[in-house]
Amino acid sequence: MSSEDTATPATEGAAAPAANAGVAENAPATDAAPAARGKAAIADLEEAMKDVVDPELGINVVDLGLVYGVHVDDDNVATLDMTLTSAACPLTDVIEDQARQALTTGPGGGLVDDIRINWVWLPPWGPDKITDEGRDQLRSLGFNV
Repeated sequence: MSSEDTATPATEGAAAPAANAGVAENAPATDAAPAARGKAAIADLEEAMKDVVDPELGINVVDLGLVYGVHVDDDNVATLDMTLTSAACPLTDVIEDQARQALTTGPGGGLVDDIRINWVWLPPWGPDKITDEGRDQLRSLGFNV
């Protein structure tokens, strides 16, 4: 570091404008918009996933406990670890379409650029995974949970 420290004062007049010019040149580029937006926050993705409703039960997938995990990579692509109430559920495409709509569209182009759903079956889903809010919603529909 000391060699860099000694080099910096000697080239301060030339190095500082070059570094600032590089930032200024990159700022208006099209790559600046995604970088300014950055990676989506997990909490924001989980909140947006509350717009994804299980077609059979009419309750969102977060409160049903169907979302096991969320990860966002450096390219702002979300991978969702999800399960279903039944492995035989024929509605995976519907849920995947809803999730893509909830996370990739909206003001500013959505929270993430794309999504992937990793359907998992272990641990198996059970009523213990339902949130308190989900239980209230199910009770209002006549379910005993």
